[in-house]
Amino acid sequence: MNPPRRSVVVMEGPHEGDRPAPKEAAGARAGAFRTRPARAAYVDRRLAELYPEPAVPLRHADAYTLLVAVVLSAQCTDRRVNEVTPRLWAVAATPEAMSRRPAAEVEAIIRPCGLARQKAQAIVESSRLLVERHGGQVPRTYAELEALPGVGHKTASVVMAQAFGEPAFPVDTHIHRLARRWGLSGGRSVEQTERDLKRLFPRDHWNQLHLRIIFYGREHCTARGCDGTVCEICRTLFPRRRPAERRR
Repeated sequence: MNPPRRSVVVMEGPHEGDRPAPKEAAGARAGAFRTRPARAAYVDRRLAELYPEPAVPLRHADAYTLLVAVVLSAQCTDRRVNEVTPRLWAVAATPEAMSRRPAAEVEAIIRPCGLARQKAQAIVESSRLLVERHGGQVPRTYAELEALPGVGHKTASVVMAQAFGEPAFPVDTHIHRLARRWGLSGGRSVEQTERDLKRLFPRDHWNQLHLRIIFYGREHCTARGCDGTVCEICRTLFPRRRPAERRR
């Protein structure tokens, strides 16, 4: 007995003549992202697909421990900060407790994070001011946060965004590099880059988007691993870009 015959369904695709030539396809893609808003919309959409629920990379329990962790992260990796902070919290995890610790003791604990003396002094002094001026609570305004030792605008922005849910767009080296590489900002300063990005992206996207850009910059569009032509987003936004056109 012959085996039953299998029916084969052939799905007809586009005819060869319907497909754009490679140069035409590249030109169409390039034309689609000719403006900053178009590039920003693609970046926003694609990063949301890649990182739907980005988590704050610095481990913390509250606004105070986040503040201290961000201070420690200056010129230090988040991974190293996360290795050091459990020892620090075991000694003092509140402004009241930290303000009573000798700066030398804090310095010894945080030494692996670099700039230990300056950071220890800033952490202890900021803790004392939080107790004296704010009842041991982290303030919720930029002016009050930036008045604390060791707290600049970027650190204040991270705390406002991730501790208090206020829309903010902290710009670190990854975001500054990618904003230029993706043609979203020509700013030579992080301040200009922050202003440009805030104009381009919806306000209610800022808090998650800045984390998404950081993660993508660490994992895919790195300073050395991508010259503006390697990663998916660079290839999509600038299909005609040559490797010599580097975007640092």
